[in-house]
Amino acid sequence: MTVGSPTAAVPAPVLRQQVLVLYLLTSALDSEVLGWSRYDGTGRTSPTTGDGAEPPYGTGLDALRDGWRLIQASQLLPPHPGHEYDVSFLKHEFFFERIERLHAGA
Repeated sequence: MTVGSPTAAVPAPVLRQQVLVLYLLTSALDSEVLGWSRYDGTGRTSPTTGDGAEPPYGTGLDALRDGWRLIQASQLLPPHPGHEYDVSFLKHEFFFERIERLHAGA
């Protein structure tokens, strides 16, 4: 190393978030995926609701094994008495994220 020598500026990486929402059969991460939504902040893909017949993963655990990070799971709220068998929204919702690196300057 020479004193006073110029150093090459290394551009900071450009990072973008991808979000995956999985609706599971139960509150367990290893249960079956019933529904899903994907969002891609990289702009590489433009997924839409219902754009595939097969879920991207069979279980939430499969998503973790593929590098997705779990950032939120829905609260477990017991049904009100007398409403144990009501049909409503998919309540076992899990949010995952993955940070993708884009080329510098993108």
